[in-house]
Amino acid sequence: MDIVLRATAMFAVVYLLLRLLGKRELGQMTPFELVTTVVMGDLIQQGITHNDFSLTGATLAICTFAFWGLVLGWAAYLFPRFRKVLEGEPRVIIRDGVLLAANLRRDRMTRDEVEAEMRLAGIAHIGEVAWAILETNGKISFIGRDPSSETRRQGDEGGAAG
Repeated sequence: MDIVLRATAMFAVVYLLLRLLGKRELGQMTPFELVTTVVMGDLIQQGITHNDFSLTGATLAICTFAFWGLVLGWAAYLFPRFRKVLEGEPRVIIRDGVLLAANLRRDRMTRDEVEAEMRLAGIAHIGEVAWAILETNGKISFIGRDPSSETRRQGDEGGAAG
């Protein structure tokens, strides 16, 4: 029973830590951060199982983590309000070609990071973006402006004036 309680406590600590890191950090880990995470996993294991290196102890720890993962997954699925707390919400970072600095600050992102992601998506200029959304998994979704609708809108405005 001691292992189950320790695993529950460590699950809560790890979950909160990952939520505090933010979306962007989890989506783009450096090699050092990856190694740190692996080392952290080993430290967590030592904290959970203490001196119990038995198969039973390891199985209890893994099953406890899996149990809480399933419970939180079902809670997020069944209760949409709870999902926002557990998983966060996507955040708009570009709207109509304008970078929303306040939203970038909330997720500790820089303009350079957004521009690098734009280049990877084949977007040359921020003005080409209708919407950029930082998803809950740390990835950025880009929705481009429709050039034909811009031309059509300008043509409609010109026709209405004449």
